[in-house]
Amino acid sequence: MGDNGEILDIKIADLKATAPAFHTESVALGRALHKLKLALADAGSAWGDDDQGADFHKAYGPRLQQIEDSTKILTEGLASIHLAMSDMADGHIDNEELVRAMFSRIQVDPHGGKGAGQ
Repeated sequence: MGDNGEILDIKIADLKATAPAFHTESVALGRALHKLKLALADAGSAWGDDDQGADFHKAYGPRLQQIEDSTKILTEGLASIHLAMSDMADGHIDNEELVRAMFSRIQVDPHGGKGAGQ
């Protein structure tokens, strides 16, 4: 909690300075995923046709789609963080009031549980 009764000490300048990094990383991760897909497609079954290669393919093959889907989610998540931070910095979201409203509804009893308000 800040000295002036602030819940979070987030400055607009910090948001504006930090937001582009999330965009940059989102683009880089998207490019890396694209490169991975191309490399795997070009490689074919680079692990070989022997028993060890077949065993590897059985374990890896089904997970390839999971890896690609997870990377896509991460890419989109980084992009959405960039947009959210930009919106906050541009004043589209009154951050301090929003955070104060979120945390003021939570009342904790002395035993660490939620109070009667929740």
